[in-house]
Amino acid sequence: MAHYNYVVIGAGSAGCVIANRLTEDPETTVLLLEAGNPATQPDIQTPSTWTSLLGTAVDWAYWTEPEPGLDGRKILCSRGKVVGGSSAINAMIYIRGNRQNFDQWQALGNPGWGYEDVLLYFKKSEHQQHGVSEFHGVDGALSVTDPIAPSIINAQFIEAAAGLGYDRNADFNGAHQEGAGLYQLTIKDGKRHSAAAAFLVPILDRPNLTVQTDATVTRLLFENTRAVGVEYLHQGTLYQVFVDQEVILSAGVFDSPKLLMLSGIGNADHLQALNIPVVADLPGVGQNLQDHPLVGVGYQSTQVLPPLTLTSNLVEAGLFVHSSNNGATPDLQFLFSPALWIGSAIAPDIPGFTFIVCLVNPQSRGTVTLRSVNPADPPMIQVNYLQHEADLQALVEGIQIARQLAHANAFDALMDKELAPGSDINSNEAIATYIRQSANTFWHPVGTCKMGIDSMSVVDPELRVHGIEGLRVADASIMPTITTGNTNAPTIMIGEKAAALIKASDRASQPISQSIAT
Repeated sequence: MAHYNYVVIGAGSAGCVIANRLTEDPETTVLLLEAGNPATQPDIQTPSTWTSLLGTAVDWAYWTEPEPGLDGRKILCSRGKVVGGSSAINAMIYIRGNRQNFDQWQALGNPGWGYEDVLLYFKKSEHQQHGVSEFHGVDGALSVTDPIAPSIINAQFIEAAAGLGYDRNADFNGAHQEGAGLYQLTIKDGKRHSAAAAFLVPILDRPNLTVQTDATVTRLLFENTRAVGVEYLHQGTLYQVFVDQEVILSAGVFDSPKLLMLSGIGNADHLQALNIPVVADLPGVGQNLQDHPLVGVGYQSTQVLPPLTLTSNLVEAGLFVHSSNNGATPDLQFLFSPALWIGSAIAPDIPGFTFIVCLVNPQSRGTVTLRSVNPADPPMIQVNYLQHEADLQALVEGIQIARQLAHANAFDALMDKELAPGSDINSNEAIATYIRQSANTFWHPVGTCKMGIDSMSVVDPELRVHGIEGLRVADASIMPTITTGNTNAPTIMIGEKAAALIKASDRASQPISQSIAT
């Protein structure tokens, strides 16, 4: 029987980091299991072609159930099925979130997760183009850079925001988040710098690391309530591997709860209805699903705009603002694209630009449940977008702000006509109808194995699954509340902190003489 100190499930944004950090100790053996294959497709490496990856073989291509708040539409929930996970197919925007997000996590009963605590791990990961500072590090593996050749009309967007009274912000990950500026990106030498490229590929020669791709985990193995191994399917054959220390589940916001439930950890009623033996009754598994919805406001340009370069991520500038909801953090994030987006696709034959409005503090909550006991079946995903009235009203306000930006003096030379939703859509009711008909996901689902100490939490502040020994979850699913902005950077941070927690736990369990020696 194959034995490892640790098995990490999922070579995504968190899993690649964990595998890297744990194998820094040459005596620690790690098996990293990934359902996808290595990221060999040229479109993965080329920043401007990321949208072509959605719905392809490198995407799990999950769909929601019909969403009542979106006129019953099903929404494509893209998640990376490839080494690097969703960091290999995303838009590469590096946003950590608002410091208030992490202070809130701590206030919810998660000591060690406040902003000052997690800043250490953000800095640890980062190789920041602008150099070391109070907020940034340069010794990390992940390249964080300014856009290489941004479109010249990003300046119009930033100028328009300033003209409306919003601050200019050169660093959304610095002293404050509000304001307008260029996004920083996870790009290195003009190519996507995924979690795999940063943390995994450089260490593949470590003899204590084994990476198995095309390996779909079917269940966790237990002795009573202790996780002792993993069963996975590879090229039609089932394999079992065993751990001496821990299993770390980093399969993502949909597959981490799915795998827990398939293994008997979850709501007992749900499991018993599917004749799954209950190992631990944790009703919070698959609950608390949160995501950022977005909607576009598109304009035709009076002139042909310079073509975007291959190094462009298509959405180069942005803005964080508060709606009239007056929350502690900005609840609206804008992305400005020097291209015309109609729905979720670019219209290349029409010169134009798009203001994309994103709700980054949603109140709506959804669920992930099992469709069947067959591990090959996708989970049932019900995000419940816009089920909370405040979410809809914030997006209505966001479209109004987008229109103010578009009609600012900075765009006078470019503005032709509004193509979406159209200048005839003016009342709040008409705008709300447009939102329900066209809103989509920002691909930021989180929260389905939330960290905490209440009855609906799944993991404790050390990321250990409640009531289970030898099992942790470390990915975006552990977020109790969603972060303000893109979620890849905080997921990498979760991987860094998880590795530190695991190492500390390992040291604490060693005999005193051995612990001192290491």
